[in-house]
Amino acid sequence: MTLAAFIFGGLIATFYGAAFHLIRGGGLGQLIVYILLSWIGFWAGHFISEQLNLSFFSLGQLNLGIATITSVFLMIIGYWILIGKNPKDS
Repeated sequence: MTLAAFIFGGLIATFYGAAFHLIRGGGLGQLIVYILLSWIGFWAGHFISEQLNLSFFSLGQLNLGIATITSVFLMIIGYWILIGKNPKDS
């Protein structure tokens, strides 16, 4: 993987985390959590799809489709586990 592909993937994962934060709301701490979860999910999805030789919407060297799915999935699970229990909801 080239440095350009790594930077591009990082920007896309950061965008996903910021967009999820825009939809769900919250403070700075939650934004950081969403971005970290997005990065972890994005790169895990990319490398897993690379190892299993799966391809769904590849963009250059990035397996963007599967990486996007795993990124969103991990952010939803992370929201549900870490942030979903809001004291105001009781």
